[in-house]
Amino acid sequence: MIQPQNHEYAPTEREKAFLETIEDPRYERGIINGLGPFFDEKAPEDMMNFYGGDEIVALRVRKGTERDVESRMPVKITRHYYEIAKNSAAIQRIVKASPDETDNLQGSEDPGNQMDYSPVEGLLHKYEMGLMYVISTCSAHCRFCYREELIARKEIKRQDGTVKKKGLAKIPEIIPYIKAHNEVVAANGGIHPETGREKLREILLSGGDAMVLNNAKLGAWFAALAEAGIESIRVGTKEMAFFPQRFDQAFLDMLDRFHETYPEVGMHFMLHFEHPDEILSKDADGNYIEDERGFKQWIPATGEAMRGLVSRGWLTVENQAPIIKGINDDPAALRILQREFKRAGGENHYFFCGRDIVAYKAFNVPIERAWQILNDSQKGLSGIEKHARLSITHYKGKTEVAAVTNEPIPGLKGSENGVVIFKLLRSAGAATEIGKVCIVGRNPDALWFDDYEDRVLFDEAGLFDYSRVKSPGMTPGPASMPQTSGPCG
Repeated sequence: MIQPQNHEYAPTEREKAFLETIEDPRYERGIINGLGPFFDEKAPEDMMNFYGGDEIVALRVRKGTERDVESRMPVKITRHYYEIAKNSAAIQRIVKASPDETDNLQGSEDPGNQMDYSPVEGLLHKYEMGLMYVISTCSAHCRFCYREELIARKEIKRQDGTVKKKGLAKIPEIIPYIKAHNEVVAANGGIHPETGREKLREILLSGGDAMVLNNAKLGAWFAALAEAGIESIRVGTKEMAFFPQRFDQAFLDMLDRFHETYPEVGMHFMLHFEHPDEILSKDADGNYIEDERGFKQWIPATGEAMRGLVSRGWLTVENQAPIIKGINDDPAALRILQREFKRAGGENHYFFCGRDIVAYKAFNVPIERAWQILNDSQKGLSGIEKHARLSITHYKGKTEVAAVTNEPIPGLKGSENGVVIFKLLRSAGAATEIGKVCIVGRNPDALWFDDYEDRVLFDEAGLFDYSRVKSPGMTPGPASMPQTSGPCG
């Protein structure tokens, strides 16, 4: 394995010059943390009706028990998001705690065994790109969050048997790893001799929400990654929904100076809007406001933030979101979201099936229904508006729900009620399995891969027959040892 400690991080003069130009304003997000302010009637008076009396009683009864909703996922909301949520049942469900979310606590503490791919604390190196946990919180907290184990600071069992909380990425540890990995790749003709991976050329800043970091910390990551030879930087964020004022002139100026300093480095913002109510203004009757020509109007602060990003043609702005029960399991809502986001200059990237987080049965839409919802939502969209695909994250890689049929496949036993076709979009390690498919007999109630394990018809992708990696950074292969946590990892 690579030994990152052989490379010591030291900022360059160019790096330091860029960092000296960054302005770091303070932001007042008006955050309400936890249920305590609602229990004790200490939340702002106009926000106290966010939870009804019966809801408060039910949530308080669970406090301190194994069904405590805040132990599963902390509660948090910004003033901006409250103003949207108070008039939208769909948006309320995103951030409002509900007693029934802990009725069934089935699920994984480390969905997809992500720590199997963590050669350095805070970094997941699964593909040709790396994902970094740079912060463990967001401005508000989605109840269905895929990273509840990080946000709630839960202890996770690692592959080596140790149990501890997930740590955050640190520049002095991450940058040496990137340089060491890429040096080995370069010395071996472009391929890592142990994993088959190519150059680590893209990094996603995630968490938590990277945009909760101040400009100085974000800029430090941008510059350090650029100096390490990273070719493309992604910023994963829901901040434009929770607190769009974060995308102010000071931040945009920092982006511009970064691009002037490192013009060869790509920059991509991966936004998270689940529902059009997060971006569009509504009138007193709950209807979207349109101008005299029929164009729907964005929420002013959100529209300004979006324009600030898309007006910089050297970066891209994309949206991705899970399809969640009671929030956006509605083709009409998803159609509006995709159409309006594209009209504003963004791209529709992915919609996701829910992950197997703890309590996922309270949130996930059945896989086959999610596929139908997305397909119905794209009826009436133009070719450039409907780029989004439906993805579900498997241990082996990001997997597209490519097709669901209603008719049997002649001669294929088990396909009498139709089939679901999965296709590997991303493949860990050397990416040798990209494009391979798996066909399973339909199960309309299936929420996760486990629900298909008794009806696998064809599996060249190995979604139901694989082994976990033996050490962080390696590649999963065909089953050669017992699975420890089900066919989805």
